[in-house]
Amino acid sequence: MDIEFTKMHGLGNDFVVINGIAQPFSLNAEQIRFIADRHFGIGCDQLLLVEKSDIANADFRYRIYNGDGSEVEHCGNGARCFAIFVKEEGLTTKTEIPVITKNGRIVLNVNDDETVTVDMGAPVLEPDKIPFVANEKANSYMLDIDGELITIGAVSMGNPHAVIIVKDIDSAPVEKMGKVIQGEEYFPNSVNVGFMQIIDRNTIKLRVFERGVGETQACGTGACAAVVSGHLQGFLDDDVDANLLGGKLSISWAGGKNPVMMTGPTATVFKGKISL
Repeated sequence: MDIEFTKMHGLGNDFVVINGIAQPFSLNAEQIRFIADRHFGIGCDQLLLVEKSDIANADFRYRIYNGDGSEVEHCGNGARCFAIFVKEEGLTTKTEIPVITKNGRIVLNVNDDETVTVDMGAPVLEPDKIPFVANEKANSYMLDIDGELITIGAVSMGNPHAVIIVKDIDSAPVEKMGKVIQGEEYFPNSVNVGFMQIIDRNTIKLRVFERGVGETQACGTGACAAVVSGHLQGFLDDDVDANLLGGKLSISWAGGKNPVMMTGPTATVFKGKISL
């Protein structure tokens, strides 16, 4: 079986994007892991699949698979790449593109400068909906991790996030702590763990250890979750620049049930065909 693909990235968070409308697509978890392998396959953080929508108010179905083969609910950097991909492939001429994900409907807006603004929807903060084990909703939570008390923010942006505020992003124990928190029973579906350094009320630095992937160059939903968490705790204003390893995302959130808006660039690296 030959599969045509496009390699793309959003601030270094890289993807293999497949047009599932123009070609039959049926891959199992082992094949997805092979594609994602950076030594034996193509190499990517996630595989993105474009499918026909099966609901009236969305133009496409947007599906995301992590490098370990698991399907996940959302990916913000992937959403921006998805928007540029469907335009470059001639699947749409629209600049406002509604899509349906595993977690619900989102809207992608292609700007004149080819950046993409994604309406990520309102953040989910109720613990049982994140899902996160807590007695009641709060702006922050204290967790006992191996006998150490750690303060986190818990937010879902279509996928679960734990946000930890650190003094120095460069020395933060991203991999070690990320793995530990992902293995805790606080998060029944595991969790993406963000480490946020607050520079000022409109600027943060962020590193994210993602489920099924590890640390990535950038995480769009992680940037949104970090800004929401910092906003709720009174540390950040409505408009924030999130500086990730791969570059900058602009995040806006006015609080409450307002949607989180994320703007950033994408890049198409190459096109190819792989035999499976």
